[in-house]
Amino acid sequence: MAQATLETRENRRAWGFVTPALLWTIAFFVIPFIVMAAISLATRKGREIVMAFNLDNYITFFEKAHLLKGLFVSLEITFTVTIISVVLAYPLAWIIAERVPQKWQRMALIMAILPFWTSYVVRSYSWLLVLAKNGVINNTLLHIGLIAEPLELASTRTATVIGFVHFFVMLLTLTIYANLVQMPPNYRRAAADLGANGFQVFWHVVLPLTLPGIMVGAFLTFVLCIGDYITPQILGGNNELALPQVIMLQLGRRADFPMAATLSIILMAVVTLAYIACARWLKMERT
Repeated sequence: MAQATLETRENRRAWGFVTPALLWTIAFFVIPFIVMAAISLATRKGREIVMAFNLDNYITFFEKAHLLKGLFVSLEITFTVTIISVVLAYPLAWIIAERVPQKWQRMALIMAILPFWTSYVVRSYSWLLVLAKNGVINNTLLHIGLIAEPLELASTRTATVIGFVHFFVMLLTLTIYANLVQMPPNYRRAAADLGANGFQVFWHVVLPLTLPGIMVGAFLTFVLCIGDYITPQILGGNNELALPQVIMLQLGRRADFPMAATLSIILMAVVTLAYIACARWLKMERT
């Protein structure tokens, strides 16, 4: 009897901790998602939204090339940014973890995350000033005589990728660094004692053990990048539209809330598929 009473108290205490987070999730995620999913099944007729509960908006998405292109543009930019960020972040994380003295590593990490301290909009506009026709890069190249005319860097996909990479390299550096400093040095010593050279130690020991950090950072990069509206709008202009820009056009210019909801659901489905693809590494535990 006493044991049952104790378990009941523990269960009540556990629910007391969980309930606020559960209510918050229901109020600000589950309910809005249900509403958005319902609106995506509606139809816009003139200025009115009719709850038709059909899949016409989803069919329209696959039939209209400019809507489908928005998804492909977002995926291409996101994959490019993720790959470049991983390639740049891993050496930086390795240098901080293995080459910087331990007493200076905290300072090195603070320097690495400085971009997080500034506004996202300010960073994007700063890159716009750097990449503009009369910006720092073009003026420098013109001054030293490497180019005769300014390069078209701003309002391009390249500008968007540069702006994203500048931000996400730092995020990936933190996740990879966290794995590197937790890895016991005896693993590498044991591999070296068994005759493995430096590359073999990295490929067969270090890389597999730091893969969870890479995948966590890559997944966060994918999620934040594919759903970002500010950076493509400021740096990419309107030459080619990513899916978040297409969604905003549906809301701002056409007031087509059902189509905007449909595109948002599709974007969430893509993120869900990305999570499923990365779930094996996101849940990996070192034994």
